[in-house]
Amino acid sequence: MSWPAEAVRVRVPATSANLGPGFDALGLALTLYDDLEVRAAAQGLAIEVTGEGAQTAGAGEDHLIVRAMRAAFETIGGQPPGLSLRCTNRIPHGRGLGSSAAAIVAGVVAARALAGPHGPAAADGPRVLSDDAVFALAAGIEGHRDNVAACLAGGLTIAWATTGQRGQPGQPRLARLSPRPEIVPVACIAADALPTQEARQALPRAVRHADAAANAGRSALLVAALTSDPALLLDATRDWLHQPYRAAAMPATADLVGRLREAGIPAATSGAGPSVLALLAGEYFPGLDVLGSIVSETGNAWHISPLNVDRHGASVQLGPLDATSGTAAHQAWAGYGLGRVRPGSAAPQEAQDRSSASATHGQLSREYRGLSWC
Repeated sequence: MSWPAEAVRVRVPATSANLGPGFDALGLALTLYDDLEVRAAAQGLAIEVTGEGAQTAGAGEDHLIVRAMRAAFETIGGQPPGLSLRCTNRIPHGRGLGSSAAAIVAGVVAARALAGPHGPAAADGPRVLSDDAVFALAAGIEGHRDNVAACLAGGLTIAWATTGQRGQPGQPRLARLSPRPEIVPVACIAADALPTQEARQALPRAVRHADAAANAGRSALLVAALTSDPALLLDATRDWLHQPYRAAAMPATADLVGRLREAGIPAATSGAGPSVLALLAGEYFPGLDVLGSIVSETGNAWHISPLNVDRHGASVQLGPLDATSGTAAHQAWAGYGLGRVRPGSAAPQEAQDRSSASATHGQLSREYRGLSWC
């Protein structure tokens, strides 16, 4: 069994899940990135972490990226004798911006790229980790599909599971849509972290039928607002299922969401919080200056980060990185989505935005043909 000598480099975007009413289903990829460089080594495990989560460098086999890679290698059919990882992290940890999903996706995609198109020789022959298998494996490790789907595919994603035997959840699936170009996500990043598990413990075991029905309607409206009519975003981001129950666990988050919405700015808790995501859209809503003024009035240490929608998802490159900034536009990254490798320099942004689904997203494009892919 042989492994390549060259490094594999993966870039993964931050994500915001739920977006208000789309609880555990909707996700939006953002132009804030973590980078991973990994090589097969003769022996041992070396981890270098720069930026967010630098303290995890000593976690060894318990490091989330390593765990994801080990799971992928096991599925592919072989483990390299050693691994060397270099992580450059910009996605804040524990803030509701998909840092765990990014780490898991980076690990699984890097393992597939390192193993090559056919994988190492296994006892029963080589095993190929398909795009569907990458999504299923990453979602299984993460425990939730929404952030993983957006991190892998980019854009706006809807994630669900098929119905399995006896009504049990089956295989995870995703649909990818392209948000309107005038929509500008603005992350208001909280100063302190909040574990996702703590936020989930605030949720009730049952909700009112009327609340569930209201959320279903607003979730459908939100897809229309993001992809067709941004003027609907304020109404479309209203939630009844999770944000009211989590307000006591993150009062500063609930306060900021309320202030922004009262001022006419579409805003929601980002994922499980405590960060807040606002969705600006040209002349439809107040702009960044109004948002900044409202944030200042809270007296809390929010970091305002205007971003764009990442429209490519997880990318792989063999060779040197084209940019060092994790907030650089995606044309600075020469990889294709979902682990498809692209040599050479990147295409202009306009050409990339028009690239076909089959070129950008591999096998997933065949399953979801007919959607508005970018």
